[in-house]
Amino acid sequence: MGEQGPAANYYSSEGKADAWSGGARLIEITTPLGNYKVWTKRVGNNPTLKVLLLHGGPGATHEYFEAFDSFLPASGIEYYYYDQLGSGNSDKPTDTSLWNLPRFVEEVEQVRLALGLHTDNFCLLGQSWGGILAIEYALKYQQHLKALVISNMMASIPAYNDYAHRVLMPAMDQRRLSAVKTLEAAGNTSDPSYMDLLIPMHYEKHVLRRPYAEWPEPVLRSFAHINAELYTLMQGPSELGASGRLADWDRFEDLKRILVPSLVIAARYDTMNPTYMEAMSKEFPKGQYLYAPEGSHLAMYDDQQRYFAGLQAFLHGVA
Repeated sequence: MGEQGPAANYYSSEGKADAWSGGARLIEITTPLGNYKVWTKRVGNNPTLKVLLLHGGPGATHEYFEAFDSFLPASGIEYYYYDQLGSGNSDKPTDTSLWNLPRFVEEVEQVRLALGLHTDNFCLLGQSWGGILAIEYALKYQQHLKALVISNMMASIPAYNDYAHRVLMPAMDQRRLSAVKTLEAAGNTSDPSYMDLLIPMHYEKHVLRRPYAEWPEPVLRSFAHINAELYTLMQGPSELGASGRLADWDRFEDLKRILVPSLVIAARYDTMNPTYMEAMSKEFPKGQYLYAPEGSHLAMYDDQQRYFAGLQAFLHGVA
């Protein structure tokens, strides 16, 4: 919806994992398999407006969110980078039983508690897979939320797959698409030709609309650090839909239960159906819709001014 880099060491001079160091902090979380540490970093200071960023993947990193540095600090919004367990600078356990939605939800709740976020200041923003996680968190813990932002993620994986098959794939070069499907069927998605085929027909059209050679460095860095095992297990091996543990996830009918102010951000060229996402915004009792007509899955880069103007207006509106 979317390899591993070395984890940075953010221990204080006293060796306490919870100590802040240059805004960064390792937070200890509890899981059914023991305790691990996840990495966070605070930017800015606003007691009434704090945004926790949930990155995509699963298994990507906070790094592609660095576009936020050019906009949110100047408007006085405090935000937190956060690498989910298994990603980026956080611990990377190898037991795959940890990779399930309920456990990830509990991880976010533990991070919230450690950061001191609460209903008077806590805004949760999830992009792509992070949007799935944000919806699930809100359905269980909305009493702690001030506001919710779902960026570039539909509320149903079956609907997402349907859009890919009904709209996106028919518009692709069918010979290239056939070659992609042949590689996927043979389990050869690590073959270099797989990405050679996908970059011009998928990534440059629906993920970030500019030549791949010109993609921003934070995006390339984040993609290079993806935990491929975690990503494939939950999302599936194909880049043209989902077939992993998330394949049957569908929460569209439950959106009406989320009562906090909620913004849905969609983009014209995204892998996610913008018409569906507009309908999502109407399901939320306090929903709003932001449309990026020049954007794709990473509209924070290819329709940047509209994305951040709309996001900041929403956040200041709930402050």
